Amino acid sequence: MTKKDIVRIAIATAGTAAFALPLAALATSNLDVGLNQVGNSISLGNADIRTTIARIINVLMGLLGIIAVIMILIGGFKWMTAGGDETKVGDARKFILQGIVGLVVILSAWAIATFVLSQLVTATSTSGSTLQG
Repeated sequence: MTKKDIVRIAIATAGTAAFALPLAALATSNLDVGLNQVGNSISLGNADIRTTIARIINVLMGLLGIIAVIMILIGGFKWMTAGGDETKVGDARKFILQGIVGLVVILSAWAIATFVLSQLVTATSTSGSTLQG
């Protein structure tokens, strides 16, 4: 066993003890650290699940849209700094085209998701139901 192995074992043991011992001490004590007060004051949302899903989709589509616009901007920057080199200009055009295609796909997906969710809300709402039994 070399000196390096002994040092590695000592560091691993010390690291494990540094994490395990405080947890063991807290597990055996009746120490009140205020977690009950925090747990009782924080509650999960009580919004409709359809509304929550719509919000998540809108946020994700917004982030993807920002990424697509950044791709277009990067392609424009590459084109401006190409200095007339045809291979760099071609790469920049491809980058811009990929950004535009991505933006079109993202906007289409957002439109479809918005349509489907609005139809789902209309179909499942109790006040807008026209079915009679």
